[in-house]
Amino acid sequence: MATDALHGVFTDIYTDGACSGNPGPGGWAWVIPDGPHESGTENPTTNQRMEVKAVLAAIEANDQPIHIFSDSTYVVNCFKDRWYEGWLKRGWKNSQRKAVANRDLWEPLIELAVPRLAEGTLAFTWVKGHAGNPMNELADQLAVAAKDELMGLDGAGGVDFEPDDGAAELPWPIGPALLVIGSTNPTSEQVDAVKAAVASLGPDAVLVTGLRRGIELVAAETALEHRIPVAAVLPFADPAAKWDDDLRSRFDEVYGRASFDIVLSGDPSAPGTAMKERNRWLQRSALGAIVVGDDDLVAQLNAAGLTVVAH
Repeated sequence: MATDALHGVFTDIYTDGACSGNPGPGGWAWVIPDGPHESGTENPTTNQRMEVKAVLAAIEANDQPIHIFSDSTYVVNCFKDRWYEGWLKRGWKNSQRKAVANRDLWEPLIELAVPRLAEGTLAFTWVKGHAGNPMNELADQLAVAAKDELMGLDGAGGVDFEPDDGAAELPWPIGPALLVIGSTNPTSEQVDAVKAAVASLGPDAVLVTGLRRGIELVAAETALEHRIPVAAVLPFADPAAKWDDDLRSRFDEVYGRASFDIVLSGDPSAPGTAMKERNRWLQRSALGAIVVGDDDLVAQLNAAGLTVVAH
C-alpha cells in the first residue's frame, strides 16, 4: 500500500489475463495482497481482452483509492499516454481510422477510470510479467486457473515457471532455445505451421525472436499463449515506434511479457544494417531455427551450424 497526502492509503491491486488460442477460452483475475481476489472467464476471447477485463473488474469492485499493477502495456499505456483521448475525439477510431478493438470493455473502463485518475484516487503502474514478482505471479495463476477450469482442465497451464537467476549471464539456457525469424508478410499456411511448431515445444524450451512484425511477432504470441518463455532481441530501442496502433499494442504486450530481453546498439536511422547485426547476434543464441520466407537467412544459419527448418 502507498499513502497520498490528500487521499490517504491506496490499496495495491494486481491484475492479469490469460488466453489459449487467442482467440480462444480465457480467464482474468485481480488480487489484493493479503486480501480479496476475483476471477472470471470468457470464450472466445483474446489475451488483451482479458487484461482489460481484469482492470475493469478491479475498479468496479473497489471504490477506495487503488493502485493497479498490470503487466499489460496495452492497458497501462492507454492511460499513461492518453490513447483514449484520440479514440473519443475520432468517435472510437484509432489513428489508422479503424474501429478500436475491445470497445465494449474499453468504454466502461475509461468512463470509470478517467474521473478517478483526475481526482487522484487511481494510479497505474506497469510491471514486467513472469519476472519473479510474487503478486503478479499470483494474479497470473488465478487467471490461468479460471481459464483452465473453463476448458475442463485440472491444473494445466504450467504456472510454476520462474526465470533462471543466471539467465542474465547466459542470457538464457541455450540448449532448448529455438529461434523463429523471417517474413513480415507470411502466408496463412506459414503462420499455421509456425504456430504448430511453437506449440509443440517442450516445457523447458525458450522461444528466441527479434519481435519483427510478421512471423516473429506471431511466434512470440503463440509461445506466450502456451506459457513458453520468450527471449526478445531488438536491433535497437523501440523498433515499433512507427508501427500502427494495433501492431504497436501487440509488440508492447509481447515485449512486456518477455522473460528475457536484449537491446542491441544498432542505429535506427540505418535499419537494414541494424537488422543484419541483429541476425548475426541471433544465430549465436540458439541451436535450432525456423526461418520463414528468407532463403538467404536459411543459408546463413545453416552455415553457422544451426538445425534449420525453412517455410
